[in-house]
Amino acid sequence: MTDPTARYRTVDVPVAGGDLRVGVWDAPTDAAPSVLLIHGVTASHLSWPFVADRLPDAQVIAPDLGGRGRSNALVGPAGLAAHAHDLVAVLDALEVDNAIVVGHSMGAFVALVLADLQPERVSRVVLVDGGLPLDLPEGLSTDEIIRLVLGPTAERLAMRFASGDDYLDFWRGHPAFRRDWTPELERYLAYDLVGDEPELRPATSYATLVEDSVDQNSGTAIADALDRLPRPTVLLTAARGLLDQVPPLYAEERLPGLLAAHPGLGHVPVADVNHYTIVLSARGADAVAAVVHEQPAALG
Repeated sequence: MTDPTARYRTVDVPVAGGDLRVGVWDAPTDAAPSVLLIHGVTASHLSWPFVADRLPDAQVIAPDLGGRGRSNALVGPAGLAAHAHDLVAVLDALEVDNAIVVGHSMGAFVALVLADLQPERVSRVVLVDGGLPLDLPEGLSTDEIIRLVLGPTAERLAMRFASGDDYLDFWRGHPAFRRDWTPELERYLAYDLVGDEPELRPATSYATLVEDSVDQNSGTAIADALDRLPRPTVLLTAARGLLDQVPPLYAEERLPGLLAAHPGLGHVPVADVNHYTIVLSARGADAVAAVVHEQPAALG
């Protein structure tokens, strides 16, 4: 693998409520296409180095969404449309007319809303284990939805860690990464911490997570975007879930009905990855990059 820092830099883009931190992997020429990568609900732009490394001929743009990473101090309302407007500001700041948009997990829902609100800024959409409605029981409270969908991922936001090593040790026991502990993962996890020892904490704002989760799981924005699908859209699904378990987020028995309801949506299943390692591993990134390159047959 090439040096992940060779083309990498960060910029701060002014948006409503503050500055958005944006990771940029530069392209070899000004004529190269742009790929906008949108991370998941408690992630950051450093969830994308494996994918960025497999797109050497593109300008790769990956923001920390508001309330996450080094954008966690943004003030004002959140929600999918607010994130979409921030992403337009990022494209404007980097003088990008339109981009291939790739969203992972919650980022896939943001990608759909962005394409629906600003179709002229989006050439294609790639949804990575997200974007389609989840199979949730009716009548759940917001906290119940967050516990059901995110579980320990959300619970850790209230935790404090004495050192960066303690935080890495916390994650070493996570079943999703037993086979995929890498320097890229350690860098991603180290970046997640803010504050001072011995009171280090994850960067994600719980209040923003709640607002985004409510928006994602209620209202009509996602259903409307899926009904319209103004740009070619492909869904990749992981074989296993957040805890490396079966069934995955999109269970095999549900997928035919979901895909039949949205006949314009392409689908590529990705074997031997879970909800995290579909982007945070070499084999997962191979699958994502193949679809970005419009070569899904390469997945085998």
